[in-house]
Amino acid sequence: MLSLKTFTFSPIQENTYILYNDRRQCCIIDPGCYFQEEREELKTGIEKTGLTPVLLLNTHCHLDHVFGNKFVFETWGLVPHIHELEQPVLDRAGQAGERWQLPFDNYTGDVVYVKAGEEIKIGEELLQVRFTPGHSPGSVSFYHEAGSFIMGGDVLFNRSIGRTDLPGGDQPTLIESIHREFFTLPDDTKVWSGHGPVTTIGYEKMNNPFLTRY
Repeated sequence: MLSLKTFTFSPIQENTYILYNDRRQCCIIDPGCYFQEEREELKTGIEKTGLTPVLLLNTHCHLDHVFGNKFVFETWGLVPHIHELEQPVLDRAGQAGERWQLPFDNYTGDVVYVKAGEEIKIGEELLQVRFTPGHSPGSVSFYHEAGSFIMGGDVLFNRSIGRTDLPGGDQPTLIESIHREFFTLPDDTKVWSGHGPVTTIGYEKMNNPFLTRY
């Protein structure tokens, strides 16, 4: 079973997650640490818990989810794992930072591509890769069946969904991704999103105004 720590970073209030197993190996998901003090908070939070980072995952590569990629690489030597369709988004993230008046030093090194259906290991614990485009062309979510939760990035929020007005966004595609990859999971599955509080599949089926009409 994987345990979880959450940090909320940057002016965009993005949720950065640490998943760790009983051997204290951890995975960093969507490091959004923008300010130097936030980078130190992430590093201290990991070290004080006695964790060893072994994996860096990006659900997608919008700027607020990759602010800390270079810091994680320089600190722990971890390269981002992304879907192939997110490579252009990652490449443009630095320009996006300038456009949104949030300049940052973008990561430009090697990456590892993940595919739909692939299983990623943190020690002996498994995360299943689910392809969930719509908010971003190559958005993926990471499902931990043993722990009954999914790391959903900006696909599904508490009573909301990801925005689709950015380049590569498409609302019908996003709605279809949610129904195919999220609403087929058990109702008690927790959804840890890129912004805002945790929710569950069952709650969103009943209460999400963007989805109850479909």
